Amino acid sequence: MRTEPSEILRFGVFEVDARAGELRKQGKRIKVQEQPFQVLTVLLRRPGEVVTREELRNQNWPPDTFVDFDNSLNTAINKLREALGDSADNPRFIETLPRRGYRFIAAVTGVDGTTREAATGVSAVSPPRSRKIVVTVAVVLLAAGIAGGLVWRARQARHLTEKDTIVLGEFANSTGDPVFDGTLREGLSVQLQQSPFLSLVSEEGIHQTLRMMGQPLNVRLAPEISREVCQRTNSTAVLDGSIALIGTRYDLILKATNCVNGDLLTSTEAQASDKSRVLDALNTAASEMRTKLGESLSTVQKYNIPLEQATTPSLEALQAYSLGSKADAAGDIAAGLAFFERATQIDPNFAMAYLGVAGDSEPGLALENARKAFALRDRVSAREKLIIEEEYPFFVSGDLTKALQICELGARTYPRSSIFHEDLALGLNFLGQYELALKENLKALGLAPYRGVLYRGIVHTNLFLNRPDNAEASAKEAHAKGLEANVTDVLYLIAFYRQDAAEMARQAARARDVAGEKDLMMALQADTAAYSGNLREAREFSRRAADFAEQAGGKELAATYRAISALREALFGNPAIAQQIVAPKVRSSMRDLDYAAALAFVYARDAKRAETLADGLGKAFPEDTIARFNYLPTLHAKAALLRANPQEALHSLEAAAPYELGLPANSLYNWPNLYPVYVRGEAYLAAHQGREAAAEFQKILDHRGLVLNEPIGVLAHLQLGRAYVLQGDTPKARAAYQDFLALWRDADPDIPILQQAKAEYAKLR
Repeated sequence: MRTEPSEILRFGVFEVDARAGELRKQGKRIKVQEQPFQVLTVLLRRPGEVVTREELRNQNWPPDTFVDFDNSLNTAINKLREALGDSADNPRFIETLPRRGYRFIAAVTGVDGTTREAATGVSAVSPPRSRKIVVTVAVVLLAAGIAGGLVWRARQARHLTEKDTIVLGEFANSTGDPVFDGTLREGLSVQLQQSPFLSLVSEEGIHQTLRMMGQPLNVRLAPEISREVCQRTNSTAVLDGSIALIGTRYDLILKATNCVNGDLLTSTEAQASDKSRVLDALNTAASEMRTKLGESLSTVQKYNIPLEQATTPSLEALQAYSLGSKADAAGDIAAGLAFFERATQIDPNFAMAYLGVAGDSEPGLALENARKAFALRDRVSAREKLIIEEEYPFFVSGDLTKALQICELGARTYPRSSIFHEDLALGLNFLGQYELALKENLKALGLAPYRGVLYRGIVHTNLFLNRPDNAEASAKEAHAKGLEANVTDVLYLIAFYRQDAAEMARQAARARDVAGEKDLMMALQADTAAYSGNLREAREFSRRAADFAEQAGGKELAATYRAISALREALFGNPAIAQQIVAPKVRSSMRDLDYAAALAFVYARDAKRAETLADGLGKAFPEDTIARFNYLPTLHAKAALLRANPQEALHSLEAAAPYELGLPANSLYNWPNLYPVYVRGEAYLAAHQGREAAAEFQKILDHRGLVLNEPIGVLAHLQLGRAYVLQGDTPKARAAYQDFLALWRDADPDIPILQQAKAEYAKLR
């Protein structure tokens, strides 16, 4: 008797014994019904080929079988996928081609060890002679280079270049456990972002593209959605994954797909013995994927902190962090803050979650959480450690020299990451190096073209450089791209620069009903009213700005608005009103707020309380560049002028000279610009050095894009007139006084400094 040998076909961790009718996984038999099994054997014998529904019907459903074929075949395919732990949305084995049929996409190995793939798959119904002819012809064609060229191109496509970008899709989760939803994608993102080689399309970029597609921002990034996002962002590949529970084991698969033609570039697979080891398995699969996509083994080994250390061992905490990141990218800061706080509650050692809280909080809470993140910085990846270490000076220590050094290191180490260029621009603005800051913002925009906040930086920096046309052009570019750049306040200031009252009113109206914008717009309108001498109107705007800020939970911001209102009163000659406004105790840990209050006190001639706040600033921020070289020299100089010691004041301000043109305030409301220059001008006036005083006040007028509608911007005209009087230059003095009085032609008549100016001007006639 003759015994027919069994046909064994292997794929992944599975094997099929066609003769015995058995499907086994790692040697263990898996129960599967006869009809699904027969469909599987047909697909396995033709890997990589499209097997039509009609072909499956002819081979597995005889003509005399009276069944609903479509439903029967669909049921068979579903049962197969269930047995294999496969997914229709994110297939590893059986791919559906709508209205055509099915294709087996994994490599199939025969009992003799030969591998059947898409390029070599042969029809199971071809006679042996025909099969030999097909193979022979294929060999000839390969030798001739035709098919060889196709293979070469396919292999080349597997490796990405340093110019390619990747869209990160969602994980298909067939486990039934919602804790994996969004969580594995976040973990994969963290792992891949450790790479200096790979570049992911940002969440802002994905959201912007979804808007263009007419899709909701919370739409699931299924393969068809992520592929279209990939195409629209001119990216190269979509990287998505799947997780399945097979018995007690979790099976993870990552796939990189060419988003133009849908070809599979490469894939990786890893297993976890239980739920607690899923992140380990994801780390293994992601590391292998980095190598397969073309990253060098040396950088994969060097920048490969395990996910449990780089993020958190808690899937629940990682899921909360993921939701926080998505909320931030969508502009919902309040929701982002809540999710980040939830992540820190689940895992008190989650460093990046603390940094997320810091980024979404008011200064006091930001300070506290940035310190926690910094203390845990050894529990993150190398890239995130650099981010924490360069954010720390901005939130906590204030050492801008250190911050810029880390930003430069980060930009060199991760040349495809925009964040280091973005923060480098921020630090350069603090130091007044606006040309360099603009270059860094443009570099960041080149790396993250969908990040709207970068346009805000570009628009603002152009305005600082007295380039309102360039600033407006950049704002229009952001608008044309549909990016939310949050530049309404900057457009208002551009209109102020151009003295365009109608446009200012239009921008103010735009911000009236926008949460998070109307309090800032009210503060700017208060400054504009004061600039024109309408002090009563300015008081009302400041009061409303503070009220709106408090209603939104911004108590510290509200206190800042009140302190600026007090400073304005003191500058205009109302010390009693100023002291009444700023009298409530302020927190010594709030650098900008304490400086505003101290400046208001010192201009209100209350030197004792000003010096108390100044001492607190010095002790609380011993490393802070702005506090040491801008705020404290200005306060000490003004206090010296109260003691009638202008030379001491000038000496104090020597330290501020390299930093005086920078942006001191760490907020959207940059109110304290150029105060060292203004106080130096006052010191020269007190020292009767008219020429030197005139140079300082002229410096303020020459930097209109920096001073804008601050009160010292209009007072500089008056002070310039006084400086010319000291020089004996009556014509220039008269012209400067006239400029001031013209700006205040509709001013409240009872403002003390206006009354003084009119009296001084009368003496020049």
